[in-house]
Amino acid sequence: MTGKKKEASLQTSATNQEQWEEILGKKGLTVVDVYQQWCGPCRAVISLLRKINNELGDELLHLATAEADSIDALEKYRGKCEPTFLFYGGGELVAVLRGANGPLLQKIIVEQLAKEKSVLEHGVDRKVVVDNDLAQAVKIDVQGAHRLEEAEIPARKSYTVAIIKPDAVAHGKANEILTKVQDAGFKILAQEERTLTEAQAREFYRHKEAEEYFQDLVQFTSSGPSRILILSHLEDTSDVVQAWLGFIGPANIEEAKREKPESLRAQYGTRTLFNAVHGSEDVDGASRELAFFFPDFGKANGTTRDAEEKPVERTLALIRPDVARENREEILTQITNSGFQVSLQRDMTLTEEQVRKFYVHRAEEDDFPTLLQTMTRGPVLALALTREDAVQQWKNMLGPPDIKKAKEEQPECIRARFSMEGDPVNQIHGSQSTEEASKEISFFFPVQQTLAVIKPDAVDQHRDGILEEIRNKGFSIKRMEEKLLSKKMAEEFYKEHRERPFFNQLVEFMCGGPSVIMVLEKENAAEEWRATMGPADPERAKAEHPESLRARFGSDLLHNSVHGSLNQEHAREEIRFLFGEPAELTDTLGSVRYTTGLFFFCG
Repeated sequence: MTGKKKEASLQTSATNQEQWEEILGKKGLTVVDVYQQWCGPCRAVISLLRKINNELGDELLHLATAEADSIDALEKYRGKCEPTFLFYGGGELVAVLRGANGPLLQKIIVEQLAKEKSVLEHGVDRKVVVDNDLAQAVKIDVQGAHRLEEAEIPARKSYTVAIIKPDAVAHGKANEILTKVQDAGFKILAQEERTLTEAQAREFYRHKEAEEYFQDLVQFTSSGPSRILILSHLEDTSDVVQAWLGFIGPANIEEAKREKPESLRAQYGTRTLFNAVHGSEDVDGASRELAFFFPDFGKANGTTRDAEEKPVERTLALIRPDVARENREEILTQITNSGFQVSLQRDMTLTEEQVRKFYVHRAEEDDFPTLLQTMTRGPVLALALTREDAVQQWKNMLGPPDIKKAKEEQPECIRARFSMEGDPVNQIHGSQSTEEASKEISFFFPVQQTLAVIKPDAVDQHRDGILEEIRNKGFSIKRMEEKLLSKKMAEEFYKEHRERPFFNQLVEFMCGGPSVIMVLEKENAAEEWRATMGPADPERAKAEHPESLRARFGSDLLHNSVHGSLNQEHAREEIRFLFGEPAELTDTLGSVRYTTGLFFFCG
């Protein structure tokens, strides 16, 4: 608690126009961390700011945070994801820094504080700046992916894909490399952390398939998370591809150390495959890799894909109850081996009403009663599949809808292989078009909101890691507040546990420090968030779901780091209780109730 109070007093907070004007009215230099409500201030520099503040001990230095969403003067900073620091002297902008570059932040503070003292003590003219560099800012969309607005991309510049490979990410070198990339004059237009499947790695490196090391390369690339970047150059460099290749150095580590010891590969690589970073080999390669990792980038910057390249799409796969029970693992393996990524997955038992709604276009067909019976005799397995040309590729794998025709014409197709004796209904469904896929995915995976809480035990040490995981999982943070629950609030929040022996201990724990409460939005948000959290018992989580938040950050049933609503009904109630207003929560599936376990010790 002591550390939290120091942090709160370190920076003055401005969340409205009046507070903003008060901050700018202070005498001396004011350093403002401008942030978005969904992500909060840049916590990565808190320790550095405290250190600078303590070392300088100057009453003319003021540190502040400002929420761009609610301050009219900061309107132009809304929708920008890159950390931004504004430096004000006498209420006028004197410097701007983008990115959490610690050494540069410290340097600017010291320099601008000295300049402001010269203005105040000796009447030197204050140098005022205008922030005209917003044209390069990056936006985050509702799924958390980094994109560029159409009007924001200078057509004269070229782009390249850079990858910080799993070896460098695993050793904690990603942020250090990012700092060097920016210091070298490269502009990071987009970045995303992603763990590739083996199928995706094979597809990405298919041009190296004839090489002896191909299989090792695929396994290494899919062994852990990579950081994927889109780069341009701050200078008017038309060939950023070659500039980046020159900066990272030769692929062979020994050659890099011998010929370019200052290169990234020489500094961070250990051997040829483990050479820390990747760069597009040429302009054509950069175009292909951009389309692979950031399929919407071409739309944004006006470039066009090669005529043979297909767009990345999603399609719905529906495995009907009998086959879902008997052959799910075999089918899932075939799906992933065919280059699909399973982006969403759920088991659910449909009611007759839901089946009629989903298959409304087939209600008058002769075989509909049989289809209705098939679909309601157990849980179906619904999957959202992603890959290039996903709709057509999945249709090709399925084969003809008619089982007899499938067996005669394509005996190796999925529908023929997994047909049920005596059942004329094919056991696997696929969307017929991209428009149909969008509607069907929304039916089974509706966009929802759910409540998420970072508990007091995890706020100080693990907040940043949890928030990063939330964004990596594609959740949009619609609302976020840090709140200290009163005893009365905690008792009401956990009223259903009032008769349990642990009730008083639970209430005392939740009142012992601030919690971070959030409204998260995503397709199938309630189930997705509970899957991200993992089992309530951290020991069980470590054994069954070692990558879950509770496995990584929890210590016991009480101190399990995070809470999530049990289902949509709980989410409505909890959001209304903690935020004081009803949430607009929709559920395409109507009466479906999600059963994901006991709501024990804060879920």
